[in-house]
Amino acid sequence: MPFIEPTLRPFTRSDILGFNPGELGVYGLLKDRQWIYIGKGDIRIRLLAHLNGDDDNISQQQPSHWVAEITDNYQVRELQLIEEYQPLCNKK
Repeated sequence: MPFIEPTLRPFTRSDILGFNPGELGVYGLLKDRQWIYIGKGDIRIRLLAHLNGDDDNISQQQPSHWVAEITDNYQVRELQLIEEYQPLCNKK
């Protein structure tokens, strides 16, 4: 099942800071319709960490947009989205 609200937002500090702090869920990073990474946790904190270059594999892909979904069941939801989108940086 795809993201419930697939609203693409620019992967910029100002857009990430516009997201409420403390919201738990899943998020995706992409560029040119290519899914780069699907993650989970405190969405704002995780996105800011990625923007600051916490993962070289993600940074090298230069994500341009992000999407998020607030959910209490974020661990299961992350696995569903990884299976759905097959993002580059989640492949093992």
